[in-house]
Amino acid sequence: MFHRSALLLLPVFCNIISNSSAASPASRKCEDSLATPLPYSSFTSSSLYSRGNGAGYAKLTRKQGSGGWSPLDTDRYPWLQVDLGSKKQVLAIATQGCYSSSDWTIKYRLLYSDTQKNWRPYLQDGNFWTFEGNVNSEGVVRHELQYAILARYIRFIPVDWSREGRIGVRLELYGCSYWADVISFDGHGVISYRFRSKKLKIVKDVISLKFRTTAGNGVLLHGEGQQGDYISLELHRARLLLSINLGSNQNGSIQGHTAVTSGSLLDDDHWHSVVIERYRRNVNFTLDHHTQQFRTNGEFDHLDLDYEISFGGLPVSVKPTSGGKENFVGCMEGITYNGENITSLVRRKKVDTTSFRNLTFSCAESNTSPVFFNSTSFLRLPGQTDSDTLSVSLSFRTWNPNGLLMFTALADGWVELGLTEGKITVYMNVTQKKNTRIDISSSSGLNDGQWHSVHLNALENYAMLTVDGDEASTVRTAIPIQIQTGGTYYFGGYFLQTNTRSHQRSFQGCMQMIHIDDHLVDLKAVEQGLIGTFENVSLDMCAIIDRCVPNHCEHNGHCSQTWDAFTCNCSGTGYTGATCHTSLYQQSCEEYKHQGKSSASYWIDPDGSGSINPFRVHCDMTEDVVWTTLRNDLSPQTSVSSADKGNAVLQISYNMTDEQMLSVTSSAEYCEQYVAYACRMSRLLNSPDGVPFTWWLGRANEKHSYWGGSGPGIQKCACGIEHNCTDPKHYCNCDADLRAWKEDSGLLVYKDHLPVSQVVVGDTSRAGSEAKLTVGPLRCRGDSNFWNAASFTSPASYLHYPSLRDETSTDVSFYFKTSSTHGVFLEILGSTSFLHIELRAGSVVLFSFGIGTEKMELSVRSPVPLNDDQWHRVEAEKNIKEAVLQLNGQHRMVRPTTLQGHAKPELYSDLSVGASSGQRGFLGCMRALKINGVTFDLEERAKGTPGVNPGCQGHCNSYRMHCRNGGKCVEQYNGYSCDCSLTAYDGPFCTDDVGGYFETGTLVRYDLLPEGGSFALKDVKSLSGVGVSSEANLTQEELVFSFSTYSAPSILVYISSRTQDYLAVVVRHNGTLQIRYSLGGLTEPYTIDVDHRNMANGQPHFVNITRNLREIRLQLDHYPVSTYMLPEASDTQFTLVKSIFLGKVFETGQIDPILIERYNTPGFMGCLSRVQFNSVAPLKAALRSNIAAPVSTHGILVPSNCGASPLTISPMASAKDPWHIEAGAVFNLNEDKFSGDGVDRNSAVIGGIISVVIFSVLCIMVFVIRHMFRHKGSYHTNEAKGADSADSADAAIIVNDPAFTETIDESKKEWFI
Repeated sequence: MFHRSALLLLPVFCNIISNSSAASPASRKCEDSLATPLPYSSFTSSSLYSRGNGAGYAKLTRKQGSGGWSPLDTDRYPWLQVDLGSKKQVLAIATQGCYSSSDWTIKYRLLYSDTQKNWRPYLQDGNFWTFEGNVNSEGVVRHELQYAILARYIRFIPVDWSREGRIGVRLELYGCSYWADVISFDGHGVISYRFRSKKLKIVKDVISLKFRTTAGNGVLLHGEGQQGDYISLELHRARLLLSINLGSNQNGSIQGHTAVTSGSLLDDDHWHSVVIERYRRNVNFTLDHHTQQFRTNGEFDHLDLDYEISFGGLPVSVKPTSGGKENFVGCMEGITYNGENITSLVRRKKVDTTSFRNLTFSCAESNTSPVFFNSTSFLRLPGQTDSDTLSVSLSFRTWNPNGLLMFTALADGWVELGLTEGKITVYMNVTQKKNTRIDISSSSGLNDGQWHSVHLNALENYAMLTVDGDEASTVRTAIPIQIQTGGTYYFGGYFLQTNTRSHQRSFQGCMQMIHIDDHLVDLKAVEQGLIGTFENVSLDMCAIIDRCVPNHCEHNGHCSQTWDAFTCNCSGTGYTGATCHTSLYQQSCEEYKHQGKSSASYWIDPDGSGSINPFRVHCDMTEDVVWTTLRNDLSPQTSVSSADKGNAVLQISYNMTDEQMLSVTSSAEYCEQYVAYACRMSRLLNSPDGVPFTWWLGRANEKHSYWGGSGPGIQKCACGIEHNCTDPKHYCNCDADLRAWKEDSGLLVYKDHLPVSQVVVGDTSRAGSEAKLTVGPLRCRGDSNFWNAASFTSPASYLHYPSLRDETSTDVSFYFKTSSTHGVFLEILGSTSFLHIELRAGSVVLFSFGIGTEKMELSVRSPVPLNDDQWHRVEAEKNIKEAVLQLNGQHRMVRPTTLQGHAKPELYSDLSVGASSGQRGFLGCMRALKINGVTFDLEERAKGTPGVNPGCQGHCNSYRMHCRNGGKCVEQYNGYSCDCSLTAYDGPFCTDDVGGYFETGTLVRYDLLPEGGSFALKDVKSLSGVGVSSEANLTQEELVFSFSTYSAPSILVYISSRTQDYLAVVVRHNGTLQIRYSLGGLTEPYTIDVDHRNMANGQPHFVNITRNLREIRLQLDHYPVSTYMLPEASDTQFTLVKSIFLGKVFETGQIDPILIERYNTPGFMGCLSRVQFNSVAPLKAALRSNIAAPVSTHGILVPSNCGASPLTISPMASAKDPWHIEAGAVFNLNEDKFSGDGVDRNSAVIGGIISVVIFSVLCIMVFVIRHMFRHKGSYHTNEAKGADSADSADAAIIVNDPAFTETIDESKKEWFI
């Protein structure tokens, strides 16, 4: 199913009034050229390369002067500044290089300000944004800003420029005019907006304003009602706190208070925009383009306010209970409340402003000028020399726990002021006469991003350290000697190569209000080079960034940060990863079972990275199906009682939320819950048409009046359905109202009504009435999400899901199985971004994603093939910090995310599962596809999509049975093929025998364990299910082959070892078959003699020998399987299997002499085919030159299947089969002759005479036929067509198989006749 938690969407309010007087986009597009109309004097810069490169010539497409602005080559901090004349709304910037030159800017940044002080960098994705500029002098590159800049001054900061020339730029800014009423708040004045009616009962609100302040605390707006409703917005520690209460009930069971925080560092003296939109309990809280969506607590929808709402502080009427909250100090503009422009009403004196001492409609400039330090910055300032008093004070803010704030060398020694693990520390090293080190520390946790002040004062014989102006906590320490200042102070870092160089880390952060010798440092004079020097310092700017706002640590992960990065602590959340995005747990009991887990309690997370938290369930895996059990807190046989003839209400808790419960039942195939009502004079349901005495509440608090064993809409118990109630007049046993104990019990199975959350019992208040209630755990089986699958059978087939909502973090997980080597699993495509996962080369999964022209790629290689038609799992995730690709829960690749723009996802993208845009498509099955916690219903979408089938289907699912003899079905685009590489067969369906004709003395040798080498089969999987261990010590094996011969005795197959163990199959002198096993422990090999038929009769015979420990199963042709047991004294391990010999043995070491003497000479002559030992086909390896294998051939081996198809006649019943022998029977007959005991000798004589006559007639006929065909010059036979091309009659008889492809030499002996 394609579902996710409903997004908190608010209706569009038609009465939202713009908080500025800029023309709306509907009436006029905000696309004016802002820079071109300005006079030359509106452009200033850090320096000029020449008069022709003045700042005023930096207008787009203009050719005046030298065609653009260029600074001096020696300018270390170049900038170009544009004064727009008044505050403007800037939406875009375009740049080009200097006209007809080699000067252009490749990368740049932007700063903006209202006052030419306290510059603010343009940020995007939480970082200083670097724009891509030009690559030549004439091309125009335009960038739309992610959000509008509201400022009068814009600074262009070159970061990288032309290698062929120097910095050069012409630019244009696009936007429109901006104007808004501004009100200055001094901490005393409060705007009180009175309602037209005394009370307002409001279902929707829209409140917006902009504010600017240097204070970290203060009330921005407040409104409340006498019933306890309120809304409040305030600054607390430079963060916004929104508090709303739509009402709580009197007994306190419903609490409506809701508090949400947003933003940080809001005391930075920059404008911040706030919009609050509420519709009933749904709230959108937007601060500076970042929106939080939430629902208020409680069950009420209206905000009931009395009389007024105030801005800038609390109204006088609530001051006594305000709890000491401070009023706002700073500026506000564009205040609107439900369509009313409050700032305009103030200007027109339509609201009460009597609390203001001096109401002004302008925003005064701040007196502070911040300094921004990075890791390579320092500021050197002068002070008094040879003074006996050292006095330094400053304010700072930073995220780093360590850093150097100030360093100064004394006449003899040095003083260092710094941060160490968030504490202020002072180190004084006095070297006069003796080496003395004095350490002072104060406070802690000062790396919280807030402004903190520090004052160090050393005079006479003591030093004092004061932090945040707390005189009571001032630390004093004695100094053994009087200090003497050196006169030079370093702030933020010290990089001179001196012997007293600090070991502190450089400070990263902001400073302001720097005082030396109790005098405020004039930073403007520093910037102009009049006093001091600096390196990599940004004056009039504090570019500190709170990387934890918005909090990218998901699922309540704790965010901490340094200057450059943030980290997430996911402990106790149930999630893991760089942003706590990935669940630690599996989605269901079904998934735990397929990981090999056994019955136990487990944490499950049905929606993975979604909003539903993990919860604990019990998984029962003892049956074929997996049961998920959700237990409740009601004890079995709980007594039920009620007072005053009322109802007894029993609440049933499951220790989980309704959402968690629904995640189990919605995906389950079946759910059940046992209920039982034991009664004595306590009626249960009454009649089907009457009012029930007892009912229960299920999902969504719906009321139900049926009982276990019955169904919805049927007010009966199980006995009423089965017509076996105690009283036939009633439909429940308890409704008979008997004094004896009775019970109605059964299963509730309608899962959309489950679980039972409350039972209301209504007939227990009568005298003598008793009842006991049992509500068992909810039990569900199956997980439709885990098995939701689709089959892709066409290279162009894919499933399309439009309008997939993008998130900052994206995770994708699914299972797949395929026999193809390549294919695209899925793609997510937006207008500028993409995400792509595919299979390559049969063993590599590739995960790539990108934004614009930037791209990242991760790949994981599996050590085993992925196209083995087995299920494999892919998990991919990208977030703001890293990208992760994991295969089968083991193989993993992680890379840090470095793309610009990845933190701002597009609103919607298109998802294609399978191939799209003409790429090579995935062929196979995919299931359990989940993206960001949403499970996609592949089966439903596949029903109407060509080339995709619901469920796991494909060509191989339909035609797999056509790949015979262990052949593997391989999916193709337009069909399938059979992989016969690990079988003893060939052909399109692995049904063509691979065999060869052996001349006398021919042998084939296949080495399983070469000298000094590893076992040849260690990585080969047995097709028959009987594998060969990597140690080459076998406790089970399977040998299969077919043969035909007239020669006896001979060795068919011999398998040797490094020890004296062996397995041999031989044809004895009388043509019967013998199997010889020597596994140690016995003085003689264990033999199985099959004496009941002659196998050297020229017909093809099939042999299958399978051993498992002591049990040996033997099948010959189509006859029933015979079972034999190795003696108890025999070993069961075939040790160090070495080689396979076919036709003859040529082996070093000790070999059974009987084999050599009786069967090895002259050797086998005839045909062998289908030879396979476990997963090795030695004869096929010898006959196929394209197979690399440790095989060798001696003598003449001619390919042929020798007509080796098994006999097609149906086997006789054992009672009628004259050759049938009981399983386990062994015949110990003389190998040289048959015994004639019990045979009628007269019958034998008669039979012999008849045989001689028939044989003579046949010889005459053969002689005549051969003479006739020799006369005609050709052979005519009754054999298959392939024999026509044989060189002789003998060859034609031998190759009577149509698959025979090669001929036999004419000189071969005529052995058939």
